[in-house]
Amino acid sequence: MKLERNLLEPHDARMYRQLGALIASASGSDFAARMLRFVDDLVPVQRLDLSEWTVDGRQARVERVRQLGSAGVERPCASGEPGTHPLLRDILQMKDPLLIQHRPPQQGGDLRHHLHQCKLVSCNGDRRWVIGFHRLPSQCAFALGELSLLKSLADTLLPLLEYHAQRLGPDAEQGADHADALRLGFDERLAQEAVQLSSREQQVCIGLLTGGTVPEMAQRLNVKSSSVETYLKRATAKLGVSGRNGLTRWMAGA
Repeated sequence: MKLERNLLEPHDARMYRQLGALIASASGSDFAARMLRFVDDLVPVQRLDLSEWTVDGRQARVERVRQLGSAGVERPCASGEPGTHPLLRDILQMKDPLLIQHRPPQQGGDLRHHLHQCKLVSCNGDRRWVIGFHRLPSQCAFALGELSLLKSLADTLLPLLEYHAQRLGPDAEQGADHADALRLGFDERLAQEAVQLSSREQQVCIGLLTGGTVPEMAQRLNVKSSSVETYLKRATAKLGVSGRNGLTRWMAGA
């Protein structure tokens, strides 16, 4: 399953409402909780950790780890920390997004305290953005199909994490309305790209980004659904992307 599939079909409405809520929360403190809720509907996970690593490729080490949020059950142990990650070399030398699965030790140790873990990782220069997915030791390990689905989410979740990292700072307004924050962010992105959209094109983009459906937007704007789709196509063409998922990645700065 890919997020680009059948974007306008009615049965995708709930997923895109959750995705819209996730995008709208990218400047807020509940971003991790909303991402966990979104992912858990597709692949069951009990915990999610978000972090930004600053690496030194020449020294083959992680210089700094910035925690960007977490949600779900408490982690019973501190396994798999950045400095001792078994695939640290791959993470340091990566050029494309990675999906990394953690496997518990085959011998020794109490396996009851080892979470089933996998990570999505993206990179830009000396920065790595990491989404960690965890299951309790009592749960089954991630199956191949589940890992494939998580990897298919990388193009959506990792750019959102980078956007979250950019927006998260000491002056961030944690109590700001998510929809208002998204509108401000959308206007900022348009100014950065020097792109001009019509009023209707902007309304459709923001409405879809905040989780609205095409029929809902048509009713809100008092136009046909086909007109909403036309506004979306015109807007995404100006932005140089395609479809609703492309709009999401553009908003995240990917």
